[in-house]
Amino acid sequence: MLYNTYELQRTILGGAAAWASIASEVLTNPSLPFGYFGFGPVMASALDVFAHATAPRGKPAFDIETVELDGKSHRVTESIVMHKPFANLLRFAHDGLPEDAPRMLIVAPMSGHYATLLRGTVARMLERHVVYITDWADAKMVPLEVGRFDLDDYIDYVIEFLEFTGPGTHALAVCQPSVPTFAATAVMAGQDNPCRPASLTMMGGPIDTRESPTTVNDVAMQRPIGWFEHTVVATVPLTYPGAGRKVYPGFLQLAGFMSMNLGSHLMSHYAMFKHLVVGDEESADATKAFYDEYRSVCDMTGEFYLQTVEAVFQRHALPKGEFVHRGKVIDLGAIRDTAILAIEGERDDISGLGQTKAALKVTPSLPDAYKKYFMAPKVGHYGIFNGRKWREVIAPVVDDWIAAHERKTQLKAVA
Repeated sequence: MLYNTYELQRTILGGAAAWASIASEVLTNPSLPFGYFGFGPVMASALDVFAHATAPRGKPAFDIETVELDGKSHRVTESIVMHKPFANLLRFAHDGLPEDAPRMLIVAPMSGHYATLLRGTVARMLERHVVYITDWADAKMVPLEVGRFDLDDYIDYVIEFLEFTGPGTHALAVCQPSVPTFAATAVMAGQDNPCRPASLTMMGGPIDTRESPTTVNDVAMQRPIGWFEHTVVATVPLTYPGAGRKVYPGFLQLAGFMSMNLGSHLMSHYAMFKHLVVGDEESADATKAFYDEYRSVCDMTGEFYLQTVEAVFQRHALPKGEFVHRGKVIDLGAIRDTAILAIEGERDDISGLGQTKAALKVTPSLPDAYKKYFMAPKVGHYGIFNGRKWREVIAPVVDDWIAAHERKTQLKAVA
């Protein structure tokens, strides 16, 4: 019922957005007088903001066509190198990379947004690395007969992708996937899998949410798992290929994140309105581009969502040594030679300070030389992996860490 109600609302608002967009274009048509006097510009700007805020959105494209390296522009190639029911593995490279360029697997969040939310992450790391990224599917588009997808499956996918990219790959997990990628690394280490990552960078990840709990963590702790199952898990309507699948809808995830900072989102749209009124299209377009990405959401399977809430946010299973994969408790002590870099943002209101750093405390067999912590000053959650501070402050730390342990990997291979 919840999903059907949302679909009805989306259909109505989609029509209203189309009419608002048409009206805005009429009011700003240079051949008509409305845009030059009175309330014409104000009305046109208000309608434009409304149309943008309510328009339906599909899956965005990465659209990374070129990268700049040492003053030269290089053409980027994007390809699907592995297809699975719940994810594609994408590969990005360019003609300026050497044949022995480091390989990086970026594990994108399965948390309501598409992998394109990490466009800036991919573009920056692509400068000197062959980049692979997990492009998770929208669960409502996966037919029910394909089967379930839970936390065990997520870990299996990460392992399979690392085996595809081969020995010496460096892994980077942003936010939520820090936990399953950390777990996958431990599983592979315990099996002496040669494809275990050479390094693992975790950014703003909820390894131990008992450290500096945020609003997100408090919500998870205040309600029993049954509440989440009966309140926020919905059934995909008949209009989608995944009809009948139990999912945590992307629109609910988006509503939760928007409500956390509702004031700032309203002010952003008001600022966009003012830019449009005075004809500052460039500033308005920057805001539009951000919200086009931010409001493009997808569903995740209900079983994966519920297991994540229970194991990660309620039981703190991984740092307590109780995290189970395929019926077997994961031993983080098995990690002995995967270099771990934990990155946090000082102003992160989703994964608080100390939650990612905890990974360094629960890997007793890993030498200190293989552990590093970096706290990015004055950076919030999304600034960790996108924007100027990511490119200029954080990414160089990742580059240096990978370069150092790329050399160690090569020396080990020679030996």
